[in-house]
Amino acid sequence: MSEKSESPLAHLPWVELERAAVDLRRGLPIVVRDEGSGRAILAISPETAQLATMGQVRSWAPEAALWHMGISETRAETLKIRRYTAQAVAVPLVPDNGEALKKARLLADPSDDLAHPFGGPYPALRSLDGRPLVAALKTARVAGLLPALLWLDLEHDSASTFAAQEGLSQVTTEAALSYDKGMAETLKLVSRAKLPLDVAENAEIVVFRSSAGGPEHYAILIGQPRKAALVRVHSECFTGDLLGSLKCDCGEQLRGALAAIAKEGAGALLYLAQEGRGIGLPNKLRAYRLQDQGFDTVEANTRLGFEVDERFFDPAAKMLALLGLGEVRLMSNNPDKVNALEACGVKVVERVAHSFPSNAHNEHYLLTKRDRTGHLL
Repeated sequence: MSEKSESPLAHLPWVELERAAVDLRRGLPIVVRDEGSGRAILAISPETAQLATMGQVRSWAPEAALWHMGISETRAETLKIRRYTAQAVAVPLVPDNGEALKKARLLADPSDDLAHPFGGPYPALRSLDGRPLVAALKTARVAGLLPALLWLDLEHDSASTFAAQEGLSQVTTEAALSYDKGMAETLKLVSRAKLPLDVAENAEIVVFRSSAGGPEHYAILIGQPRKAALVRVHSECFTGDLLGSLKCDCGEQLRGALAAIAKEGAGALLYLAQEGRGIGLPNKLRAYRLQDQGFDTVEANTRLGFEVDERFFDPAAKMLALLGLGEVRLMSNNPDKVNALEACGVKVVERVAHSFPSNAHNEHYLLTKRDRTGHLL
């Protein structure tokens, strides 16, 4: 094998992370290891875990190990829990499996926060290295679950062997922390076809897939886009794009962008698989329920334990590079998106305003984007 050849196992850590994410969705535990600190944990999602599984997981851990709840920094701030490391907070729970699971679900899901206010401030652990927990929470995000996990300490030196013996998926912190960039760097153009649209018959759809896993992303090309092409980087929105939801302006932005590119004669729309600003459809609907309780779109995301915006735009930059579009005129009202693309090596020669009139259902949402996240509306 030549030095430039790539081992077929080169992306195995990211593949293992995706396998672990699937297991979390199935209510199964995973093993997370950090070589730097020499720590390992057994983690399971309270969202999907069953009590019987909790008992099995507890029997695998050392006798002195106690259940802990791992939550994100933003969720901890909502619950007034002091954090001990950036991006993750550990909370000790009662030793009983049933009570731990019940408490964990209340801590993880904010839907009942108003009915069951948390009795904080709660002392969070401060003396442990948080990297394994950060990696575990990243795996939960990849799984589309709430960023919250029940976990137990595990003997690091035997963790990998134990996982293999019990058939458990395992994740390393290195794989989790490099996952996003790895998915973007390994994107490849896998198929394309003509796709006549009602706004432009000379359109084409292009599909991109990472050889390391992750979701597929798409591009709609109209005409022959060249240097400084008109481009829209659009994150998928099932409710707005497909159903015509009035709660957001996504559908109008999608259709308006295609119409604008068609009028220009050439350009591209990138369609990224990052629903709900990267939190996924189930969690976006949870955010909608919180908005019905009176929280705005920013507060809803952070109460769920997510960042205000979980998206990253490395995939868009790689797609543009593969399409030969290193310079773009970007249709966007979001300065952060412009900055993120430029940080990834895309030259944004112009930001093209791209806004639409509000309605009675999305007026507050748009004002929140303007006043709290800096959108230029």
